[in-house]
Order: sequence, then structure tokens, then C-alpha cells
Amino acid sequence: MSEYKLIMPKMGESIAEATIISWLKNEGDAIEVDEAVLEIATDKVDSEVPSMEAGVLTKKLYNDGDVVKVGEAIAVISTSGEANTADIEEVDTTPETVNQLENAVTEAKQVTASSTLDTSDSNRFYSPLVMNIARTEGISMQQLENIAGTGKDGRVTKRDILAFVKNGGNTATEIESTPAPSSRENVNAPKDETKTVSRATPSVSLNPGDEIVEMDRMRKLIADHMVMSKHTSPHVTSFVEADVTNLVNWRNKIKGEFKKREGENFTFTPIFIEAIVKAIKDFPLINVSINGDNIIKRKNINIGMAAALPSGNLIVPVIKNADFMNLTGLVKTVNDLANRARNNKLAPDEIQGGTYTVTNVGTFGNVMGTPIINQPQVAIMAMGTIVKKPAVIETEQGDLIGIRHKMFLSHAYDHRVVDGALGGMFVRRVADYLEAWDVDREV
Repeated sequence: MSEYKLIMPKMGESIAEATIISWLKNEGDAIEVDEAVLEIATDKVDSEVPSMEAGVLTKKLYNDGDVVKVGEAIAVISTSGEANTADIEEVDTTPETVNQLENAVTEAKQVTASSTLDTSDSNRFYSPLVMNIARTEGISMQQLENIAGTGKDGRVTKRDILAFVKNGGNTATEIESTPAPSSRENVNAPKDETKTVSRATPSVSLNPGDEIVEMDRMRKLIADHMVMSKHTSPHVTSFVEADVTNLVNWRNKIKGEFKKREGENFTFTPIFIEAIVKAIKDFPLINVSINGDNIIKRKNINIGMAAALPSGNLIVPVIKNADFMNLTGLVKTVNDLANRARNNKLAPDEIQGGTYTVTNVGTFGNVMGTPIINQPQVAIMAMGTIVKKPAVIETEQGDLIGIRHKMFLSHAYDHRVVDGALGGMFVRRVADYLEAWDVDREV
């Protein structure tokens, strides 16, 4: 009988591991070519892993909630069409496998030598990694049970237990620390010393009729990322009001014909992104990141665009190399990413690598906002709603009062590296590009 090993796929050049969310197939189930076998998650994106071969799922090598490295086998599929568990038990005697087994035996001996923890009375699942850390650090089962887990179904993650250890075993406070470089960051860059900020967790009392709703996985990730960003960057926000009358009139004129020709809706977001890309070329120090005392000047201009999901959560797909796209290309890319974001069809690599982010708060009728920087970037811009206003119009015959289309641009930036002059000039330049729109432009 021939076997096919289902491998954890490579989902982006900087993604090293993924978490198994759920198995879509059980052992013994038949599988067709390209049929999804399980769901995995990296950061905010859920993906399905299909089989490249038809057969029968004979063995799952990992369980729900396990974290698996890219390139490792996660399941065995019999391609003869029959499940034969006896064949799966055959010993692989390749040198690589023998070394892995020897290492596993060594680790098992080390664990056995450590104090044991009795999990028989626990209703929670603890991964082997978490249990090993608990044994090494001398954490009792009672202490382990009291750690608030942020993983799937409240499971205690490596980050949870390490935070518990750093806090001296005190669950009354939270530890907010600069995280270790994630898979999306350059692991070869110089590392900064970990900065730890301790803050008391407020006690929340419940009133009659209150309902407790547990955060889902994505909301937990968003919450952690937002708190981390505020602790990392001193935020400053500059505002500019732009007269976009020519832009609005031009879009109204061309959007119908564009829809017929390209089959795409022509929204304002691609226009905003084009103006931001032009301004970044004028002020490249906006397109940077900070690593310790070093400033990393980004070569590529990758624009993240915040997209609201039906669940109420937020995701930021990234337009890679936006400076190489014309306006039509930006329209198609923006629409494609937004549609697939709403349908949970984004690939993990499509939310990685952003160098600047734009969020269109005008979609919700908001006139302006104070957005939070999407780390490790140093700036983000919120586009407010476009409204008609009476305004003074300067003409050769004198000043007149007219109705103009206006909007606010809100530019939040990291004051560690972006001073008020640079932050203010940048948002003003974006407004200049929008105000100077060519009403005769063809697209």
C-alpha cells in the first residue's frame, strides 16, 4: 500500500508555523484530490489545507489546537483507497528519523526526571510544551489551572505561561512586554532589549442582567496588538481638511463606464491609496520601522487597508508593491482583497509585510478618527467621510461662497521617529494630491 504524507504548507516566506483549528475529515474518511482535510490559522487568517492525492485518511499526526511547523507531516493518507493502520506502524529507519527518535527519547527522559503534574482531575487541555515549562519552572497544577488562557477554547499558550513566570506567579497583574520577533519580522535584524511594563488589571463587577461573552480568537489577537501598539509607540495625530470637489465630480463621471468596461466598482479607496503612495515617495521616512535604536528604511511600499468583517472584527490585507500599480490595478486589487477578506479567503501572506496602513472611517459616516498604528509600522491614515460644505472660493473676481466636497485626513504617527513637521507635511501632501486631481484624467 502506498502512502501520502500531508505536509503543513508554506503560507508565506516569513511564516514558520500554524495552529490546527479543526479537522474536516476523520480517520477512515475518503478524500478526493484538492479536497480540504483540515483548517489552520496563522495570525488572523484561517485557511484550509487540501490533499494533493486521493485516498483514505489513515492517521492524524496532530490534534486540534496543536501548533505545527511548516514542512512537517500532519496526516497520513493511504492512496490505495483502503485504510490499513498496520502499514502505518512500520518503522522508518532513515537517519533523519532515527535522530528525531533519539532526541524524543532524550526529551522524554528529561521530562520524567522532572516533577510530574497530575492532570487527571483537570478539565483543561495542556500542550506538552506548556506542561514541560510548568515542570521546569516548578509551577503547581493549582497555579496552572488559575492561569487565564488566550488560546483556542481558553487553552494556556506558551505566551500565557511565560507571562505568568515573568510576573512571579502573580495573576493579579498583566505583563505587557515587547513581544519576541514574530514570524513576519526579520530575525537577523539587531534585537532590542525586552521592555516590560506592568499594570494592574481592573476588577470588573457584574450587575444584574449583565451577559458575559468570551472574545473569539481574532478579537483576542486584535486586542493584544492594539494594546501592544499603544505601549510601543507614542501616538501623535495631525489633521487636514481637503477640498476634493474635482475628485468627486471626476469619479461620478467615469464610474459607470468603468463598471461596464472592467466589471469593477470604482470606490474612493484606490484613489486615496494612490495619493498616499505618491506622498511616501516624497517623504520616504514615513515608510520605515524601528528595531531598537535602528531605523529600517523600507524599500517596498506595501499599503495595508483596514477592512471590517461581518463579524465586527478587523483585518488588514496588504497591497504589495503598490507603487508599481496604476489606478486600474489598484481598483482591481482593492476590490479583490476586500471581497476575499469578507469571505475569509485571504492567504496568510496577504496580511503580512505592510509598511503603511490606510483606514477609511468615512465608510461608517465618521468625519475623522485617531487610528492606532499597525506595528511595526510608524504611521497610519484615516480617511473621513466626504460631505458637502459651504466654503470660500477664491477667484480672479474676488471671493465667493460655494458648495464644495470636503473631507478630513487624520494622520497618526510614531513620535519616536516621526516628528510633527514630517507628520504634518506628509498628510498635507496627500491632501494636495487629492485637491489637484485632473478632471480630464483617463483611466
